[in-house]
Order: sequence, then C-alpha cells, then structure tokens
Amino acid sequence: MRWQGRRGSGNIEDRRRMGSSGMAIGGAGGLGILAIVVIGALFGVDLTPMLGGGGQVQTGSGELTQADEQAGQFVSVILADTEDVWSNIFQTKLGQTYEPTTLVLFSGVTQSGCGGANAQTGPFYCPVDKKVYLDTDFFQLMDRQLGAGGDFADAYVVAHEVGHHVQDLLGILDEAQRGAQQGADSASVRTELQADCFAGVWASYEQQMFGALDQGDVEEAVNAAQQIGDDTLQQETQGVVVPDSFTHGTSAQRVRWFMTGYQSGDIGACDTFRARQL
Repeated sequence: MRWQGRRGSGNIEDRRRMGSSGMAIGGAGGLGILAIVVIGALFGVDLTPMLGGGGQVQTGSGELTQADEQAGQFVSVILADTEDVWSNIFQTKLGQTYEPTTLVLFSGVTQSGCGGANAQTGPFYCPVDKKVYLDTDFFQLMDRQLGAGGDFADAYVVAHEVGHHVQDLLGILDEAQRGAQQGADSASVRTELQADCFAGVWASYEQQMFGALDQGDVEEAVNAAQQIGDDTLQQETQGVVVPDSFTHGTSAQRVRWFMTGYQSGDIGACDTFRARQL
C-alpha cells in the first residue's frame, strides 16, 4: 500500500507516551462493558491465551520505538483517507456532512467512554465518546499470532472501526442495540458484517481517489477477514466452535461482506440487517 509521504489526520490522540499507570487488567472486564453497547472488541473472543502473561496487561514505558512512530504515522494516514472517503460519500450520496471520529493510540491499557481498554479487547469503537481505540502492538499480534499481516490488513482493521463510527452517525448502532436488547441474536453479527462491508466500500474509494493499493493488498484484507472470523478464532483459541456465541460472523461471512463493499463501492449494498442470508 502506498501511504508514505501523504497527509495525516489531525484527529489522532496519542496516549502512548503516557507510560505506566500502575494498572494491570485481567480477564475481559473491559470487553464485558463494551459488549453492552453491542460492538466491543474486534474479535469478540478472549485472546488471553495468545497474549500470555496470565491475562495481565502491562502498560508501556512511555518511550516510542521507531516502529511505534511508523505505526502511528501509518494509522494517521489511513484515518485521513477514511475522512476524505466518507466526506465524499456523505456529501455526494447522502447529502450530509461527515463528522470525523478521533482515533486514540494507546499502549497496554487506557480508559474510554465505554470503560477500560486493553490489549485483550482489541481495537474498538466507543459510541459514548465517539472515538476509535487502538493499541498499535495489535498489528504485531495480527501478523505473528494470527497470520494476518500486511499494511493493508492493518488498514482494514482501522477502516472496520471507522465503519462503526459511520454506523453511529447514521443511527444504525442505536437500532442494533435496541435489537440486541429485544433478544435479536444476530444484531451484533449483522452490525459487524456491515462494518466489514463499509471497510470494503472504503477500500474501493481508496483506490479510486488515491490509487494507493498495490497488487496483493485486497488479498491481505481478505486473509485478515478469514483469520478473524468467529469460527476460526474459536477453533484456534478454544478448540471448539460455538455458533450461538458468534458476535462478528464466520470467516466466510466476513470475507463475503468485505468483498461486497469493495466490488460495489456502494454503501447501499451493505444492508446486512435486511439480508436474508449473511
């Protein structure tokens, strides 16, 4: 992906230099809080077995490495691209003005409007404060532990979370939350698959507007979608697949909806809530 030397977003809140707060969060307390607002962690499963350390998450030292700096620059450019793409779509397709989200970079643990955030929760969007939260070390976990490396795979993660912000602006998250409260088992899955589809729409515009995609980039995103399907993650982390506990959709579903958005370039094609088959 050709991202170097391009405009970065001014809507980055970098907390990585804050250093250790003396906190260590175990279990999935933060994830439990986020589940209340439907959209919690990107993966929807506890990744503690893959992180090690007995479920404790230590904060960083406050010193940023060259890799940290580059990751921050990368995220800033991707966020800027989402701002340009969604501003275009909102203006030309919806007759509305897009209000950008703020992306919070943190190391180890931080606080959000939705509760505690840590490496176990993965990247997430909080509709309470309308911010995306991301520990950039997560990109290394994607690559080394999940086999989902590559800069466009990382961009897909950011675009997916921004997709939740788009849903929030359009009132979709409120409707999904009401559906979940009324016992609609598929509300969370449909919400997440639509965010995947919105990420695909973004990828389509990314190429149209900036010509930023290299050969193999789309395949990186597809591979990431495959690796983070509920069925694949549950098999890897639990050794058993429990469909009734799915929150984000199967690998096949996530790939299908990402490609639906990418191939159509149309948010109208992303109505997972009315789709008879996911």
